[in-house]
Amino acid sequence: MTNAPKPRRSALYMPGSNARALEKAKTLDVDCLILDLEDAVAPDSKAKAREQIVSAVTEGGYGDREVIIRVNGADTPWGQEDLEAAVHANPDALLVPKVNSAADLEQVAQRLNVLGASPSLKVWAMMETPHAILNAAEIGACGHDARVRLSCFVMGTNDLAKETRAALAPGRAVMMPWLMTCVAAARSGGIDVLDGVYNAFNDLEGFEAECRQGVEMGMDGKTLVHPKQIEACHRTFSPSESEVLWARKINDIFDQPENADKGAIQVDGKMVERLHADMGKRVIAIADLIAARSRG
Repeated sequence: MTNAPKPRRSALYMPGSNARALEKAKTLDVDCLILDLEDAVAPDSKAKAREQIVSAVTEGGYGDREVIIRVNGADTPWGQEDLEAAVHANPDALLVPKVNSAADLEQVAQRLNVLGASPSLKVWAMMETPHAILNAAEIGACGHDARVRLSCFVMGTNDLAKETRAALAPGRAVMMPWLMTCVAAARSGGIDVLDGVYNAFNDLEGFEAECRQGVEMGMDGKTLVHPKQIEACHRTFSPSESEVLWARKINDIFDQPENADKGAIQVDGKMVERLHADMGKRVIAIADLIAARSRG
């Protein structure tokens, strides 16, 4: 199950316990909103947060932003009620924390089936444990199983640092193998992958540098902890004008009748293969969707 191209440059976490934040989210220029019932909510606020998120999502008003509810794990006192409430609210996706194996996602899929979840409800998986990294290939392969509904990985770098004792240092050199493993696993399953958060939200220079690193790694976007990070995130993860022009140029050339049977052609002194044109089609689709949203 390969996803249709969709801008997921930014995914902002919003605590479900903060009703004002849930309302403000309707005005933010962000691609995805992750309404959080897990890490951002204290245990004694879980029930209230669940009620507020269900009310907010049911009421609507989020426009073309993707709305995702991050539930608590099935092994917690709140997990099952979260799942039931989320199915009732019917957001665009559920974000499942602490995914350790494909079996974890299959259990969620079975539960969603029992609860009568809408076929449109997708599943996102937090990749934030050592087991998740070691089992990334089998988890990513769930993207090919429509029953599991998997459409996106979300990197949980804070939890990865906690559970491995690795340092969250500038440049993330020690985490690079894990991040790239998950990019490869996501692509093998035909799904998207979003980079982890940058905690120092006032350090916009450092944040933008990490965004550029995410683009270089092949991430589709980045999770955010504060609205002030949105602008830099969009600037970095949006296709540049030159990238879009190049993608359109090589696709136009390959579409010419005389090039129909060619696998590679020369364009502006470069050898360009048909696979580059295929890559360009995604760039064009994303750019067109971003432009349409800006006009809307």
